[in-house]
Amino acid sequence: MGKIKEYFKIAIRNLRTRSLRSWLTILGVVIGVFLIVGLLSLSEGIKATINEQLKGLGGEMIFIMPGEMSATGMMGMMMGGEKLEKADITAIEKTKDVDEVLTMSYSSSVMRYKDEGKTVFLGGLGGQPWEKGAEILKRFQGWSLNEGRWPISGKREVIIGIQIANEIFKEKVKVGTQTTIQGRRFEIVGILNSLGSKTDDSFVYLDMDLYQSITGGGKGSAQIAIVKIKEGASLNRVAENIKENLQETRKRKTGTDEADFSVITSDKITKITGDILAIIQFAIVIFASIAILVGGIGIMNTMFTSVRERTREIGIMKAIGAKNSTILIIFLIEASIIGLIGGLGGTILGAGMAKLIETYGQVHPVFYFSASISPALIAFGLFFSFFVGCLAGFLPAKRATMLKPVEALRRYE
Repeated sequence: MGKIKEYFKIAIRNLRTRSLRSWLTILGVVIGVFLIVGLLSLSEGIKATINEQLKGLGGEMIFIMPGEMSATGMMGMMMGGEKLEKADITAIEKTKDVDEVLTMSYSSSVMRYKDEGKTVFLGGLGGQPWEKGAEILKRFQGWSLNEGRWPISGKREVIIGIQIANEIFKEKVKVGTQTTIQGRRFEIVGILNSLGSKTDDSFVYLDMDLYQSITGGGKGSAQIAIVKIKEGASLNRVAENIKENLQETRKRKTGTDEADFSVITSDKITKITGDILAIIQFAIVIFASIAILVGGIGIMNTMFTSVRERTREIGIMKAIGAKNSTILIIFLIEASIIGLIGGLGGTILGAGMAKLIETYGQVHPVFYFSASISPALIAFGLFFSFFVGCLAGFLPAKRATMLKPVEALRRYE
């Protein structure tokens, strides 16, 4: 134990003697670990947030949207100009084992509250009376009221997201007050709890007929249809039947079999999301590993230079009886200290960056998300940097043990 303590003292003294070079080498390791810890913690946080939202989709829901599912994602398709026509929705409703169909359309509009006007998202809900539609949304989408009540179908009543209620306008929006949208006055009857993203929380929802009357949308059309299947029915089988019925409807209309719509189950959404996040995390690890590899090369270069500069010192140590294992341990301790300090600095900076972005994301985000900084991730960052330090220091240390005392002393006589 006493020998190891002495080896540490020698290693630390040597690092202090060449402090500038040592700190520059440590900086290379810091950058690599900083990238690994920071980016992985953010990606894990995003993954956890998305999975939490997907839990609300339920296992009995099918989503039908115009356009092919692509990398642009569902929001891009929903906010695009394409729509499901009335004939499409009728075909969906007539499909075997379809229990209920809730239709939605989205656009942006200016909402005036008191003397202030702000651009918000406008959402129309149809296909079911508000009472039934609300039950579907509560059960499968996780909707719930923070205060107030659900609108009554046909009346000029709206519910708003909590972001509109608390953040968008200078004065907080209250239940029971009036708002103006597209020149028409509506009563705000309810405020929703957070739906998990600030985009969703910036919506005003109203009856589909009212929505279409103020936006000029086609009567009976929609941008998305949410299907609740009958209890005991096969989700994938119903999805296939819907797809076949829509293809037949489109074929009668256009004369082609080209499918310009997407039928997506909640399971498929979960799988697509998981695959995308796995690819992102793999890319993060690859790029961050390259950065830390560069740091490892820096450690190796520093240690080789140290061996060359300390050849005479090594010769003296061996001449007075130092074993090869002693020389090897001292150089490995130096390299591992560089790696460990770099890992510790990178872990602290990476975790700090992730938490800073998380804090900023709670104020100016598209999505609410948290940075997932687990003990396993911290341990990985420290162990990885320590391992890289030892690995990068082994060859220079091995070279130092191979020097013969006479040759080492003669080289710097």
